[in-house]
Amino acid sequence: MATITAADVNKLRQQTGAGMMDCRKALVESDGDFEQAVDYLRKKGQKVAALRSDRETKEGVIIAKTTADNKSGVIVGLGCETDFVAKNEDFVKFAQSIVDLALSTGVKTIEELGAASLDGATVADKVNDQVAKIGEKITLSKFERIDAASVTAYIHGNYRMGVLVGFSKEASAEVGKDVAMQIAAMNPIAVDADSVPADVIAREKDIAVEQVKAEGKPAEMAEKIAMGKVNKFFKESTLLAQAFVKDNNKSVADYLKSVSADLTVTAFKRIALG
Repeated sequence: MATITAADVNKLRQQTGAGMMDCRKALVESDGDFEQAVDYLRKKGQKVAALRSDRETKEGVIIAKTTADNKSGVIVGLGCETDFVAKNEDFVKFAQSIVDLALSTGVKTIEELGAASLDGATVADKVNDQVAKIGEKITLSKFERIDAASVTAYIHGNYRMGVLVGFSKEASAEVGKDVAMQIAAMNPIAVDADSVPADVIAREKDIAVEQVKAEGKPAEMAEKIAMGKVNKFFKESTLLAQAFVKDNNKSVADYLKSVSADLTVTAFKRIALG
């Protein structure tokens, strides 16, 4: 049986961030082997996560960031249970390290991100380490990526919302922020009418038809009036057709054309806590 010293416990504690008693128990169980002790703590983290599986992670941080050339961008959501943990500097730094890894590796999905290597372990294992360290349910909950000719990232509030905007050509930081703030404030469902899913259009049309019938309009007029309501929905709910928040006399599409005739948005992502 190996002798476990206070220095050993402190070393493992500094390495993993786990509690002193947890570190001592891990070293005892692993007979002083540090690698096995780290694995023990990870397994403990997985067990804690399972025990807390019924907890909700409505707090956390949402971080959006682009590559240096602004050709790619990602949003990562790291969830936790309490606002106290979400505001912890180490927790935010951990989330930022995952964002940087996502950008450097070019991962496309949250599954690929969870399996990616971060400081010698997978991101999923590192998240479990945080569970053992903090004692709350921690989840890698959200991930989005955009690749485009130009991408802008925007973080709204205290890491409570992240936005990515992909443009058809290079866009200035000011233009990118204007459009990103539009998306944050107005929450459009798609870039334009052509991008709205068919099932959403069908649902809106059905609702409009029933509204027209309820108003007592003649059946032969229902279809035409309903399409007018659907077109209004497109204007209010699709990004390029929306009134530009900084100048309601023009649409977002008009604003972009005033900057450059062929500048438009190719894609966007908006992720918020909760």
